[in-house]
Amino acid sequence: MEAIWQWGINLIIVIQQAHGPVLDRVFSAITLLGDEQFYLLLFPVIVWCIDYSFGAVLAVFFMLSNSINIFLKELFQHPRPFELNPGLKLCEAEGFGLPSGHAQLSVTAWGAIAIRVHKVWFTIIAILIIFLIGFSRIYLGVHFPTDVFAGWIIGLILLAVYIMARFPLEKWLSGLNLWLQLLVAMGVPLLLLLLNQTNDAITSAGTLFGIAGGLVFARRYVSFSVRGPWWHRLLRFLVGFIIVLALYMGLKAIFPPDGTVFGAIFRFIRYALIGVWIVLGAPWLFRLMRLAPAAN
Repeated sequence: MEAIWQWGINLIIVIQQAHGPVLDRVFSAITLLGDEQFYLLLFPVIVWCIDYSFGAVLAVFFMLSNSINIFLKELFQHPRPFELNPGLKLCEAEGFGLPSGHAQLSVTAWGAIAIRVHKVWFTIIAILIIFLIGFSRIYLGVHFPTDVFAGWIIGLILLAVYIMARFPLEKWLSGLNLWLQLLVAMGVPLLLLLLNQTNDAITSAGTLFGIAGGLVFARRYVSFSVRGPWWHRLLRFLVGFIIVLALYMGLKAIFPPDGTVFGAIFRFIRYALIGVWIVLGAPWLFRLMRLAPAAN
């Protein structure tokens, strides 16, 4: 592996010859499109304002992909470029490098969205976003090129699974009774948590637990449609996202810190509540506030 890592370092050095304040800011901004905070904005917009069913399913698929990425990183335990050559580091990054989460999850999210939009122009934009996010990780010195290539390949494999399995799996789950649906929705995240108990794994499992469990109840008890005038959709996002921020930042401030058993438990709870809010709590509130019509 040392030869491959050295090749990657040499390529990063070549790429960073164009390094400067302007490009640093550009690629730092691009890499934010693959950060947790960006997806925390993206999924509420899709679920509350564009397509509830697709957005909720995409969120489940995305969190499964994220859990797989975390598991693979812990399995391979490959270093990041700046750990071997500190001079390459242009932004902060933690954990192991292979495969790149930014690369894999950008394929997961933007690939699925492109399939949903089903327009050539949007597919081109999605591919460009995926490429730029991956390239930004190499430019910033936080991933080897091989980390990014692996992330793209794994993302494509998972995207193919999503295409083939989504509707048959949804049909099978819809045929189960409520308790069996909850067993699947909540059992899978807990099983994933048994494989890995890092902070990232707890975050992913907790969010998946909340989204999948909340979706089971939402589909039975909350009739919600994204239809409505633009200002209704804007109000939905503003009202809903205030609560997301309260859960994301407010609970973080009052819950026990990471690094303890209670910290891990409350991290899981915090992210589970965010997931439940996005797919169940917010749609219920929007219907109550008459900001959204019932589903057809």
